[in-house]
Amino acid sequence: MLRASWKSLMARKLRLFMSAFAIILGVAFVAGSFVFTDTLGRSFDSIMNSTVGDVVVRPVSGEVDLEQQPSSQTLPGSLVKELASTPGAARADGNITNFGTFVVGKNGKLIGGFGPPGIGANYTDGPAAKGLQPLSLASGRWPKAAGEVVLDEKTADKAGYLVGEEVNIVSSGSQPRIAARLVGIATMEGGTAGASLSIFDTAQARDLFMEGKDTYNDIWVTAAEGTTQQELRDAVAKKLPAGVEAVTGNSAAKAAASDIQEALGFITTFLLIFAGVALVVGSFLIINTFSILVAQRSRELALFRALGSTRRQVARSVLFEATVIGLVGSVIGLGLGVVIAIGIRTLFGQFGLDLSGQSLIISPRTVIVSLVVGLVVTLVAAYLPARKAGKVPPVAAMRDDAVLAESGMRGRILVGTALSVIGAALLGTGLFADVPKPTYWVGGGILGVVLGMALISPLVGRPVIAGIGWVYRRTFGAVGLMAQQNAQRNPRRTGATASALMIGVTLVSMMAVFGASAKASIDKAVEKEFVADYVVSSVVGTPFSTEVTKELAAVDGVGEVAAFRWDAVKAKGEQRGVIGIDPGHIGVLGPTPMVTGRLADLTTSTVSVSQERASADGLEVGSSVDLTRAGTTKPFTVSAIHGESALLSSDFLLSLPALESLGGPRTDSFLFITRDAGTSATQVGRDLDTALADLPVVTVKDQGEFADEQRSQINQMLYLIYALLGLAVIIAILGIINTLALSVIERTREIGLLRAVGLSRRQLKRMLRLESIVIALLGATLGVGLGVAFGMALQRSLADDGIDVLAVPWPQLGFFVALAGLVGILAAWWPGWRASKLDILRAVTTE
Repeated sequence: MLRASWKSLMARKLRLFMSAFAIILGVAFVAGSFVFTDTLGRSFDSIMNSTVGDVVVRPVSGEVDLEQQPSSQTLPGSLVKELASTPGAARADGNITNFGTFVVGKNGKLIGGFGPPGIGANYTDGPAAKGLQPLSLASGRWPKAAGEVVLDEKTADKAGYLVGEEVNIVSSGSQPRIAARLVGIATMEGGTAGASLSIFDTAQARDLFMEGKDTYNDIWVTAAEGTTQQELRDAVAKKLPAGVEAVTGNSAAKAAASDIQEALGFITTFLLIFAGVALVVGSFLIINTFSILVAQRSRELALFRALGSTRRQVARSVLFEATVIGLVGSVIGLGLGVVIAIGIRTLFGQFGLDLSGQSLIISPRTVIVSLVVGLVVTLVAAYLPARKAGKVPPVAAMRDDAVLAESGMRGRILVGTALSVIGAALLGTGLFADVPKPTYWVGGGILGVVLGMALISPLVGRPVIAGIGWVYRRTFGAVGLMAQQNAQRNPRRTGATASALMIGVTLVSMMAVFGASAKASIDKAVEKEFVADYVVSSVVGTPFSTEVTKELAAVDGVGEVAAFRWDAVKAKGEQRGVIGIDPGHIGVLGPTPMVTGRLADLTTSTVSVSQERASADGLEVGSSVDLTRAGTTKPFTVSAIHGESALLSSDFLLSLPALESLGGPRTDSFLFITRDAGTSATQVGRDLDTALADLPVVTVKDQGEFADEQRSQINQMLYLIYALLGLAVIIAILGIINTLALSVIERTREIGLLRAVGLSRRQLKRMLRLESIVIALLGATLGVGLGVAFGMALQRSLADDGIDVLAVPWPQLGFFVALAGLVGILAAWWPGWRASKLDILRAVTTE
């Protein structure tokens, strides 16, 4: 049986490779996700080890969250000399770091910033932990005086600067524009992962980032020979004032790398979701392929039974073929996964996350998971066809009848109906019940309904096939009738093939509805609540210098300028959003419905709480709430409770001085500007642009441009999702090709008879093409219907998060259906060509 199974497998290499291809794509994304994230993790581990000393002294930060801006708390310069005299210390060095300093290239464009930060720092020759020198010169020298700068090698290359040339730099510090002569080019141990480094003399760094004060962001204490990090840390801790902590370099590096990897963990989750979709769609292709092959081999399997093979042996022979396919597909998928990881690394490099200096990491975990996933999915998909192969009695299997009885769908329909009902219940719970994380309930409901509909698609698809068949009969006559009957001949096979495409179209349609709703919600919010004439924001999403605010306020024709700062705090142990606002210009931020109190009355010790948060935490006007940021905790009195607002949608609203008192940096996230009455909107806008001409880190937009910018971000997300979901569509196309190709083999005698009674090759190709279009349109119709329903459910679940307008892009959904028809035409080309080449006499005499 083993030998016979192997020969059977080798005799159907092309068909089975098409099934393996589905596994290859799914496993490739699984492997590629793990390889890329492991590489990312190794890169950040190396970087973090280069950015800590043996002992790091810093303001007490508590649990740092990457959503926060760095703390503005600093350390006095006098502490450096004091710590250098600690027993067991070789030296101590103060560090100044600014995460909003970017180099402007010779072409006037910003270098980096789309993800990895632009870092401005002071130069010190102090070593990192374990004596590692984090920076080394590639050329030139280190900065010694004001007006000098050293750049990292990749930044200098991208910007086009050579040693000796003047470099233009923009910063979020007190001097937004910096001009300095490039005196050296440096390299960093472990690379920079796309971040840019601008290194200044310590005195100038103080002027640029510390307002000229003798202060530092942190201090590295280097251990003397024979002193461990823990011993030095304990000795240093005894000298520290209140509000300052000492941590070992090892623990600081580990915590920082862990925070970054956790923040970037969505990349792995995002990619694995699409890998899962590809594997689920691929399983339909595998089930279909093995079901057809088992039916076609009924005589062969019956002969094995007649010669003494047991049902179990016959079933095992099919599972053996599936095992080979799963292993081959998994191994090839693992190799392709490395290629995908390289592609992902290149793609992220375009957005600033440059990992080109880090070799790819292929861990044993990646290999094992890839092989297991591919093999398990294949075996599970082949299990039912294998059972069917073993259960057919020898006499019944000798019949040349591969059509599955309708009664065989009863269990399938019952299971599918149950899954659909459970999925609908989960959807309803997530939408209408007060449950934690309702989006998860909605997601589980969507999965249940999709799987349920895939199982009952042969039944649900009958009206669709009948409707298409009516058009076929009146348009193509007998050929159209035969195409309809062929699609209806085996509804389970047609439904399974269409279901693979249905899943891809469902997800694409759902995201199209969600995207359209998100953009419509943005348009509504801008039209209804946008009061300002202009918005100023960073092109890379980072805060910018408050000096920009002062400059723009002085432009002729400008009325009011309201600063706006995003941040995060902790309240009752949970991370919460906070917005810093200027109470004196609150009207520029648009209408905010107030339950009680006024935002204009906010002081350095009061806070406005959202209605939802006040209800959840039992807060009212006069209550006290402790807010914590970067280790600093302050009590605030609730002076106002605000309702829902598109712009001020945050749990807490603080005045700018209040946020600064918690350690929030003096940098602005947005500026909202109004112009004086009677001034020209065009002229004021032009003057604002002129004021920012040499600051490419920020831009001015009017209401329409601001809405366009927000919509373009949604479009970019949708295009990426569409591209990844394209894998599922490709697998579905393979499924249609596979089904038609196997169907041609299965109907060889029938095709020969049709050709013998006058059916031309052209008509034969048309018949198969129409049959393919039926399958594609069935999948697309069901997919669009489910996608619209799920998109509406998703929009409803996110209504409280600002997606409060439902918009269904019918033209776009119609395009999806038309595209599915084109897919059907293309998928039928090869099977149709192959069928048209059949020799009529040989086909008629085929057993």
